Amino acid sequence: MTQKVHFQSKDINTDYFNLRVYVKIKDKNLPLKVYIEGDGFAWIDRHTLSSNPTPVNPVALKLATMDTYENIAYIARPCQYITNKNCTKEYWSHKRFSKEVIQSINQAVSILKKQTKSNQIKLVGFSGGGAIAALLAAKRDDVKDIVTIAGNLNHELLNKHHNTSPMSGSLNPVDIASSISHIKQIHYIGGKDTIIPRKIAYSFKEASINFTNIQIIDIPNATHLNGWKVIFKNNNK
Repeated sequence: MTQKVHFQSKDINTDYFNLRVYVKIKDKNLPLKVYIEGDGFAWIDRHTLSSNPTPVNPVALKLATMDTYENIAYIARPCQYITNKNCTKEYWSHKRFSKEVIQSINQAVSILKKQTKSNQIKLVGFSGGGAIAALLAAKRDDVKDIVTIAGNLNHELLNKHHNTSPMSGSLNPVDIASSISHIKQIHYIGGKDTIIPRKIAYSFKEASINFTNIQIIDIPNATHLNGWKVIFKNNNK
């Protein structure tokens, strides 16, 4: 899939994790668009953690390969596709948005930005990758815009909604919503998404200061994992 659109695979070593990335660069004068994968195969069922979080359906990777934008980097989440000594199950359960996870992906973004000689970055995150995108933006001064797709932008509210255990070791994007409200944002929600309900995106917007920079777009036929290709008519500008 990635070879057909000329993506190059590489692994990036950071302080905490080794991360699998795919990169396609055609015009170094443009910002680098960074796709961040979702949580992957984190749970076998409601009560059983997976032993390997590599996604069965890598939605962010599929969208990255469909995207006609010139400069794209895809970053898998820690412990997806490759593993290292820090890959314990807590990093795809209650610590999936922990400080060390954010720091690791932030390092990878900085390395990719330097390697591609880009001046700015555009962040695109699917599901839990949307949480990562928002949390990364709060740590950087080079983010041009943020796009989330079925983004988990308020995991406390989401866990209450599903009556699941709190993510005690994770940062919550809604807590930094106001600090990134100066950045242009689009948050796509699926009309048929039963995993991330629409109230998650709206709670994030309500916690922001500058509503004019934040757009929520409902994709009526999208489920959590399918129906997102239509976003490209808005997202390749």
